[in-house]
Amino acid sequence: MGYRVVYSLWQMPLVCPHSAIRSKIFDPGLTEQAAPESFLHSPVKGKEFPPDYHISYQVAPEDCTGCGLCVDICPIKDKTQPGRRALNMQPLTPPLLQQEQRNWAYFLQLPEYDRSKLRTGVIKEVMLTQPLFEFSGACAGCGETPYLRLASQLFGDRMLIANATGCSSIYGGNLPTTPWCKNAEGRGPTWNNSLFEDNAEFGLGMRLAVDHQSRYAQQLLEQLRPSLDNELVDALLLADQSDEAGIYEQRQRVLQLRKQLTESTSPLARELETLADQLVRKSVWIIGGDGWAYDIGFGGLDHVLASGENVNILVLDTEVYSNTGGQTSKATPRGAVAKFSAGGKATAKKDLAMIAMSYENVYVAQVAYGAKDLQTLKAFLEAESFDGPSLIIAYSPCIAWGNDLKHNHQMQDLATRSGHWPLLRYDPRRLEAGDNPLQLDSKPPSVAYREFTGSETRFSMLWRSHEADAERYLQASQQESRHHYQHYAQLAALKPDSDEKE
Repeated sequence: MGYRVVYSLWQMPLVCPHSAIRSKIFDPGLTEQAAPESFLHSPVKGKEFPPDYHISYQVAPEDCTGCGLCVDICPIKDKTQPGRRALNMQPLTPPLLQQEQRNWAYFLQLPEYDRSKLRTGVIKEVMLTQPLFEFSGACAGCGETPYLRLASQLFGDRMLIANATGCSSIYGGNLPTTPWCKNAEGRGPTWNNSLFEDNAEFGLGMRLAVDHQSRYAQQLLEQLRPSLDNELVDALLLADQSDEAGIYEQRQRVLQLRKQLTESTSPLARELETLADQLVRKSVWIIGGDGWAYDIGFGGLDHVLASGENVNILVLDTEVYSNTGGQTSKATPRGAVAKFSAGGKATAKKDLAMIAMSYENVYVAQVAYGAKDLQTLKAFLEAESFDGPSLIIAYSPCIAWGNDLKHNHQMQDLATRSGHWPLLRYDPRRLEAGDNPLQLDSKPPSVAYREFTGSETRFSMLWRSHEADAERYLQASQQESRHHYQHYAQLAALKPDSDEKE
């Protein structure tokens, strides 16, 4: 049995773009007979877990792309050897590969911890859940995929996804394989792809269909009540499915319902059998990049925001048309060089968050996990729990920017600290308690905008070709970023009217 001190390294599974790093907690007794000698685990810290349980962090050796983001985020440093951490990149030699293949295979067969007992608002515990998005063909260090993996860990066993064409549809649907997968119970995301111009409407149609099926299942349940257990029917119809425990309990009730339906000869019972799973809450997600959300599909997205329907929209904002070669989009910031903007984009980035907030009944969040991971987690949980349209705009550094994505986290952090990407959450439910619905989750700009743009090739290359324009754009963007933040800060500081409190 192998032991080694394992620190609280929950951030490493969080940042891994390819779900190659996993963590599990388990009864160490399971490892006494079958575990490879090299399999490492250690007692888990925290009163929230069963006493004497162990935790293991394991890497899938053949699926790691070597992006280095796990090393970058690793909090444990060797004081005697600068640059060395608890996790370090090394060549994958054949003996090490074979050893880790055995460890990975053993890790996979360990049982998953009961997710209904985990707190989804705590990153350490969320990272113990099985990702249902894994080993995609995205670029090494991709800025988009950590958000998808997180969503799959939180809601994957009940997700229906409408995915706009773009990078996320290419690495998400590189058929005949797919990174979207299922758990031991056979549950996983239902993934579908549509075009730029109609993906929002496509996802809205999923929501309407799911709601119709759920209502019809409830009607059938009422019609069959005389032949069913009354208490079971009431429990199914009145179930609180706001958390993992509630959803688990509802699934157990559906199993009981199916057993009772087999005893009925009614045609309605056969019909309800086909719809019984619709009594469990579904989570509908509309996903795409900024080329879809800001540009080609914006009309449809705006229609969905105005619909009032319970859909979750995730915009993976790379600030450029990434999949088609890096063309300018309306999300591209002023002064950035991209195809069709070889001399730098002359206009400012479109403020999609402000547009969505103008509806006042839409949940809106702007996140960057590399700048504030807990804020990202909160936004996903709040958006999914909101009974209405929700929009998450996720900052997603891209290889099209010209930078090595091993610096992904620093890029996100600089974007936030310079004021280029303020972190915010707008939750209409806060008005009910008399609070301002807008919360600004990042501090005022503390880094010069010049430092942010100087660290990224997409901006700095303009200084070599159009120096005067580069300086002019920089000055305008510096002023805009500060005014932009101040405007959000003023809105977040407003007190709701007394009428709204009543």
